[in-house]
Amino acid sequence: SAGTGNTPAASPARSSSSRRSLSGTGAEEQPANGSGEGHAKHRKAFPVIGIDYTHVRIPFEISLWILLACLMKLGFHVIPSVSSIVPESCLLIVVGLLVGGLIKGVGEKPPILKSDIFFLFLLPPIILDAGYFLPLRPFTENLGTILIFAVVGTLWNAFFLGGLMYAVCQLGGPGLNHIGLLANLLFGSIISAVDPVAVLAVFEEIHINELLHILVFGESLLNDAVTVVLYHLFEEFASFEQVTILDIILGFLSFFVVSLGGVLVGVIYGVIAAFTSRFTSHIRVIEPLFVFLYSYMAYLSAELFHLSGIMALIAAGVVMRPYVEANISHKSHTTIKYFLKMWSSVSETLIFIFLGVSTVAGHHYWNWTFVISTLFFCLIARVLGVLVLTWFINKFRIVKLTPKDQFIIAYGGLRGAIAFSLGYLLDYKHFGMRDMFLTAIITVIFFTVFVQGMTIRPLVDLLAVKKKQETKRSINEEIHTQFLDHLLTGIEDICGHYGHHHWKDKLNRFNKKYVKKCLIAGERSKEPQLIAFYHKMEMKQAIELVESGGIGKIPSAVSTVSIQNINPQTLPLERVLPALSKDKEEEIRKILRTNLQKTRQRLRSYNRHTLVADPYEEAWNQMLLRRQKARQLEQKMNNYLTVPAHKVDSPTMSRARIGSDPLAYEPKEDSENLPIITIDPASPQSPESVDLMSEEPKGCGGLPPSPEEDEEGLVMRVKEPSSPGTDDVFTPGTSDSPSNQRMLRCLSDPGPRPEPEEGEPFIPKGQ
Repeated sequence: SAGTGNTPAASPARSSSSRRSLSGTGAEEQPANGSGEGHAKHRKAFPVIGIDYTHVRIPFEISLWILLACLMKLGFHVIPSVSSIVPESCLLIVVGLLVGGLIKGVGEKPPILKSDIFFLFLLPPIILDAGYFLPLRPFTENLGTILIFAVVGTLWNAFFLGGLMYAVCQLGGPGLNHIGLLANLLFGSIISAVDPVAVLAVFEEIHINELLHILVFGESLLNDAVTVVLYHLFEEFASFEQVTILDIILGFLSFFVVSLGGVLVGVIYGVIAAFTSRFTSHIRVIEPLFVFLYSYMAYLSAELFHLSGIMALIAAGVVMRPYVEANISHKSHTTIKYFLKMWSSVSETLIFIFLGVSTVAGHHYWNWTFVISTLFFCLIARVLGVLVLTWFINKFRIVKLTPKDQFIIAYGGLRGAIAFSLGYLLDYKHFGMRDMFLTAIITVIFFTVFVQGMTIRPLVDLLAVKKKQETKRSINEEIHTQFLDHLLTGIEDICGHYGHHHWKDKLNRFNKKYVKKCLIAGERSKEPQLIAFYHKMEMKQAIELVESGGIGKIPSAVSTVSIQNINPQTLPLERVLPALSKDKEEEIRKILRTNLQKTRQRLRSYNRHTLVADPYEEAWNQMLLRRQKARQLEQKMNNYLTVPAHKVDSPTMSRARIGSDPLAYEPKEDSENLPIITIDPASPQSPESVDLMSEEPKGCGGLPPSPEEDEEGLVMRVKEPSSPGTDDVFTPGTSDSPSNQRMLRCLSDPGPRPEPEEGEPFIPKGQ
């Protein structure tokens, strides 16, 4: 990847080495033939030791570039003070500029990032990693919004920018007025596409929330089809003498052919890869290789027919992943995961480094009017497109896109190496101003990556935009998610409305009934989704336990399934699945299907404008409100414990009297003529104070306090019937046992109490 210009220089070395290898068997005849032909050969000091750099030049330089990229990436993460302020992509471009300037300073020609090298070798690992580990649920739930941004937004940016740049060229003077409308439209289609490599590099560092990440990243993935169609369309039109209306219509239809054709190619290769992984149980070593090869073949097959290779890679990764992971071993899954992450990271690093090197090495033509106008109109077109499309999208979305979200989406439209490579592919024959186009493209790339990429993190913190929460999905979340899916599907079925939940349920049933049986081997094809997720979580927990070194102290939360997965001794012959019998399950489905079909035939589709108002609804609501207020008032009265009946009475004695005989304490009609006798019920001298309950401070009546009373303090005890001739208040009865003293604490004023001795706690122990 150091540049294809070195290939001719390496061909003599390759031919000479092949001659040496072919003449290895005839080593005895070759010296004689060579001496007979008169070839003089320099005599070496050691016959088998020498320097032959041309023989290893290409692989040696490729290895050096990859090693440089890895060392730079390692160095940025070792110095957190730099990487926390400047994005990694910006630092790598600066390294590329320095390396390119150093190579040019010593008199050598710096290598240029060739378009073929970029599209065939560096871009596929990045897209495969993004497609294979794509969060499918957020992507499908926001697919409509992503498609509107990717298709309509890219078309708007391309034609708006191309038309304005054509106007600038007509008014820009003699250096620009020869650039026609077709060339400007082609330039607009190249510069309008959001680059997935740049978006991935920046958005993964700022940890933006899942909604914004999937919107901007999904747009950058799917707008490739629009960019490819417009690029090839305008490139073909440039060679035509006259463009007819039929050509425009066919060009419009080619968009569907390119996008849907790429998806179809990816689905075909994904199904083939899943079916192949069904038979790899005896050869686990080659399982990751099938995933890489089938995905790369899908990309190359799509590029062969000028279809969207990015769409083919995404479709292949999404289709094959659930079936391949059910068939392959966990070690193969780990290999696929880390190899894709490693190779995509290396490719991304090389792309940004070579972007800087190619900037120094390439030919440039600077025109202030064209470059500044391009940068200004790019920003204006992006902002206007996001605002108008979001206003339209929010009319149909349940979760609206806020102004903060719109700002991040507009600000996250980064351009990258795809635009540079497409500009580098332009032919001087049809586009004489190719160097000026490349200069403007590089300026826009540097502005978006450096200015927007470096300021997006402080802006996210300043606007308090929600960030992604790094939490693992639990079994509880999976259960509730599936429950809500089934509930919404049933609601749609009852209402007679075929929404996306209905079609998703149909697809899941078709997948379970037919596809999984063909593409998944063994009992896993019949396993319910929740059970499969549970086993996956158990496997992950067991492996994390082993990696952390905690196998000697396995917690009780780890089940026996985890232990078996750590060290499998014997494979079970047949796994028992928690499922109903087929006859019972079919009977339940038949009952539900019959009832739901009858319900759907009987009821019309739900519409809130056609509902009939209930005339009794208002009166019923008022009655419910009155009942609720009465219930709240009654509850307040029951819980009202602080106001006593009389200023002398304690709350405890008042409640006890009213509870025992409420009629005896009601005011009589002639109570005004009777004399009033005031008795303190809390004092120990009143016999009425212990009719129901006995309130005694410890040590009263001249009796020494027992150890239990000393620890308990003031207690309440039930009064036993007193015998004749005994004092009802001060004589301890038979019920004064420690077990009867633990009934209830007194909540009122306990009356006179001896002063606590010094050192005695304010609150007795044990209470």
